[in-house]
Amino acid sequence: MLKLNAIHHIAIICSDYEKSKAFYTNILGFKIDREVLRAERESYKLDLSLNGQYCIELFSFPSPPERVSRPEACGLRHIAFQVENIEEAVYALNTKGISPEPVRVDQYTGKKFTFFADPDHLPIELYEV
Repeated sequence: MLKLNAIHHIAIICSDYEKSKAFYTNILGFKIDREVLRAERESYKLDLSLNGQYCIELFSFPSPPERVSRPEACGLRHIAFQVENIEEAVYALNTKGISPEPVRVDQYTGKKFTFFADPDHLPIELYEV
């Protein structure tokens, strides 16, 4: 039986590297671990961590196709991050010009959550623990 230990990272391809780099670092607070220009691919690879844990590989490629973003399309639906206080998190996003959806309550857990989008409209969930 295959034994998985944890999720290692999430790979995201962006359309505007500098805009997405600023979003994930300045707005969401990820730390840059490594930034590599892959000249042969006309691509950057940015390794990002959160609270000391490697989480995201942010890639740029010339002219990537747009992501299908309908809520029930096949494939990765969204990424989610834990927060201690959803209202504080929403306020912090609002101060940076990000407008999340109205806060909802998970009908099974009773926990609060909301969604917003990155610069390429990738849905991101905040989930109160």
